Amino acid sequence: MSQYKDMTKEELQELKAELSKQYADFKSKGLKLDMSRGKPNRAQLDLSNPLLDALNSESDMKAEDGTDVRNYGILTGLPECRKLFGDIMGVDSKNVIIFGTASLTIMYDYIAQCMIFGCGDEPWSKQGKIKFLCPVPGYDRHFGILQHFGIEMINVEMKEDGPDMDKIEEAVKDSSVKGIFCVPKYSNPDGITFSDEVVRRFAALKPAAKDFRVIWDNAYIVHDLTDTPDELLNIFDAAKEYGSEDMFIEVCSTSKISFAGAGVSALAASDANIEAVKKRMTIQTISHDKINQLRHVRYFKDLDGIKAHMKKHAAILKPKFDAVTDGFEKAFEGTGIAHWKKPNGGYFVSLFVMKGCAKRVGQLCKEAGLTLTSVGATYPYGIDPDDSNIRIAPSFPDVDELKLAVELLCVCVKLAAVEKLLGE
Repeated sequence: MSQYKDMTKEELQELKAELSKQYADFKSKGLKLDMSRGKPNRAQLDLSNPLLDALNSESDMKAEDGTDVRNYGILTGLPECRKLFGDIMGVDSKNVIIFGTASLTIMYDYIAQCMIFGCGDEPWSKQGKIKFLCPVPGYDRHFGILQHFGIEMINVEMKEDGPDMDKIEEAVKDSSVKGIFCVPKYSNPDGITFSDEVVRRFAALKPAAKDFRVIWDNAYIVHDLTDTPDELLNIFDAAKEYGSEDMFIEVCSTSKISFAGAGVSALAASDANIEAVKKRMTIQTISHDKINQLRHVRYFKDLDGIKAHMKKHAAILKPKFDAVTDGFEKAFEGTGIAHWKKPNGGYFVSLFVMKGCAKRVGQLCKEAGLTLTSVGATYPYGIDPDDSNIRIAPSFPDVDELKLAVELLCVCVKLAAVEKLLGE
């Protein structure tokens, strides 16, 4: 097939007529397809059902140190749960605090604490206009937190090995720049894992703001799809070389390991940051859900148990990711109207369509019964300057439904591209 940009007007008009017919056929089916969020499907959730039976008698309700997990206490989490998450994140268990069901709550709370009480300097709320750097395309919920607190967001382009570090190193010379959110492994939505060089450049940052924080959202730390997974350099190992451990707050959870609505989350940080978080936690709460913590430890046992469980997830997810990327390759090869990356893990595929066409693609899909992530959501303020990026979430539909959704999506991408070219 010729690249669309090289086609004559007559060829484009002929192609538009053909695509319009295909699109009309899809609309006539009355479809209700959903690829809007990266939710585990039922088969994935069923994998963890035995976890619910991990504790089934009074004698099971005691932690390794004899603590009755049904009662108050153990503010920072059960020692065995802190060790499990320490092993997952590659840090000492003393540098881990266990929280509730979602790492998003940890991140929101940490930003709120910095706004109200500060983190080594005056509260952010008393420092005038403050800013955060935002790798784009990125995670819409990170942007939502920042916008909620009135923090100005600055786009930083994602490259093949992570965010544009030249721009970050220049931006942090401004003392009003207080931080950055990152998904360092299998980034949301691009599926990019930061290279060793990028991780080391993060560790070596010398921000003008002494209260600058990197929120290292390691959501997909064990979420590999292949037997040759990406490897991510441990940020705290790198930070030790530069004495910058206090700059990093790492979070992760079991939300896409066990139950998305009933998992366990954790924060990893330097000794100083752990003490600061513990100090405010003594006022904020008495303890988190230790029954759930113990249930997870009893079921998964250790890091090897986590990895074995994630291979079961991968067996369910990989055919879905293949259905998406194979569908794209079949539909777009030689057209020059779209590009994407085939990730080795994570939860998303990032599709870039012809500039100025993403919103039109979203509209066409919606009218034909396919719900996508809101176009623009992968950028701060919901504004994609190129109107090009669409986040694809393959996990929730079954494979057959997904193949149909991808086929419809590809028709919409082609139709939007032809419309744009004919309108130029």
